[in-house]
Amino acid sequence: MRRHGSRGRWSAKLHQLLYSELAHKVFWIGIIFKAVDGILETVGAFVLVAVSRRSIIDFVYNFFQHELAQDPTDWLARHLLSLVYNFSASEKAFAIAYLLTHGLVKLVLVASIWYSKLWAYPLAGIAFSAFVVYQMIRFAYTHSILMLVLTAIDLVIIALLWPEHKRLKVEIEQQNEDTER
Repeated sequence: MRRHGSRGRWSAKLHQLLYSELAHKVFWIGIIFKAVDGILETVGAFVLVAVSRRSIIDFVYNFFQHELAQDPTDWLARHLLSLVYNFSASEKAFAIAYLLTHGLVKLVLVASIWYSKLWAYPLAGIAFSAFVVYQMIRFAYTHSILMLVLTAIDLVIIALLWPEHKRLKVEIEQQNEDTER
């Protein structure tokens, strides 16, 4: 019996946290982060379209040239140079398609949430959940901390989508009642 009561208190605390002003602010900070990320991905796709493979190699080499002169074994410089030297046309096409679709999906969802479209919240939950699955698959291969950070941000936003959806729905209902009076 005691266990059930403590579970109820934990659930009440979680509910209180999810519907708090702090959670509301965290949600909007996450949405702004998603907007910036979507812009960067979309711009990155267009840059990749406009820039040749040779230009990418030259840029990375020139960027790290000084570092490699000081330390020819620099891990980051050698890793990035290896990456761009092995960047095939099909990988470039995949990167462009991935960045463009990923960026545009984020931008459409963020704009829709920004303009208080109720339908965008469940759709964002589905899209961001798909991003989480993809990021975890990528993490399994790359062990990139960045994938974990992006996944953590997505999970926080996903957890806050439902409370924010409910908050917006109540706001819209109140506005409708006020206009009817």
